[in-house]
Amino acid sequence: MTTTPPRSDAVQALDRSLAEDLDRLREEGLFRPLRVLESPQGHDVVIGGRELINLSSNNYLGLNTHPRLIEAAVEGARKWGAGTGAVRTIAGTQTVHEQLETRLAAFKRTEAALCFQSGYTVNVGVLSALLEEGDVVVSDKLNHASIIDGIRLTKADRLLYEHCDLDDAERALAAARAKGYRRILLVTDGVFSMDGDIAPLPGLVERAERYGAAVMVDDAHATGVLGDHGRGTTDHFGLHGRVALNIGTLSKAVGVVGGYVAASQTVRDHLIHKARPFLFSSSHPPAVALSCIAALDVLESEPELIERLWANTRHFKQGLRELGFDIGTSETPITPVMCGEAGTAMRLSDLLMERGVFAQGIGFPTVPRGRARVRTIVTATHTTDELDQALTAFADAGRRLELLRG
Repeated sequence: MTTTPPRSDAVQALDRSLAEDLDRLREEGLFRPLRVLESPQGHDVVIGGRELINLSSNNYLGLNTHPRLIEAAVEGARKWGAGTGAVRTIAGTQTVHEQLETRLAAFKRTEAALCFQSGYTVNVGVLSALLEEGDVVVSDKLNHASIIDGIRLTKADRLLYEHCDLDDAERALAAARAKGYRRILLVTDGVFSMDGDIAPLPGLVERAERYGAAVMVDDAHATGVLGDHGRGTTDHFGLHGRVALNIGTLSKAVGVVGGYVAASQTVRDHLIHKARPFLFSSSHPPAVALSCIAALDVLESEPELIERLWANTRHFKQGLRELGFDIGTSETPITPVMCGEAGTAMRLSDLLMERGVFAQGIGFPTVPRGRARVRTIVTATHTTDELDQALTAFADAGRRLELLRG
């Protein structure tokens, strides 16, 4: 039997300090245990031995269990092994990695692409590699945490603009141009992950071009959802060739794991030599790369998946509105049910789980104080009956918490 050795005074002091922080989270209703899934990620999941309708997943199209992706993963592991054993710049680039990047570039209609270990690391890596002292980044105030952290790692100046506010974005761009920065980069999410609204990309690109700024779009929640065959926000608005950096993840609608930037060959070459997450992390297992290629094949050959995703989205949004819930400004499958305080959101989440629906509460610091919500995402694989069951659960729980309007 293994025994735990006694802890030193320093270790115990650290634990006491951290415990105080955790107690504050509990007082604010923000302390939440990890929910452990006992089943594959799908439109329904098993937690604690119970089958629940799953409205908490980013698995928009259900590709994580698609037979073509599973077959690609199994065959990839058999042929190439479980891992690569090296970073890309030493001995970790195999033909499957290059094949994936070639396919991604073609899919996003750019000159080149480069993969990273996750959507988070691609934002951190790209921003910290491209921006230096004497540069400036112009950023939407509600951009994803990975963008915020990437900006913090640069020595560039930063200017924030009010969320999706074109006039305020132009103010920031004009200020940047007036100061004579070497590089001006405007950064925005394509689809905002907590509110589900779409960035006004045509207006942002037009204003950026007016002031000599390049544009970077994080399409984590748009790839596989918006545009022709899910090509994303740039395609949705017909802005190919005018967006310098198309960022995305391979872990949401694509159904696997990883991140990528689709851009020019010059950008790709620069990042290979400068992006620290790329330089100092081992490359993806070949099975991952081949599964992602299979996912792109599915996106291009099975457009009915995206059609079902949007049909389900319309059905569920309409149901929430008719019940009287506040769903904010959502335009996509991401649909927040606004609750106000974190405690209310967590209580709503718990009541939904009691009624057979898995939908997580979201509070500060992920969203501002007073803007807590239960964030829902429907998928292509939900049935209409499941969505109606979820709406019934929301109605009952919403009445209990007096969240219904009208």
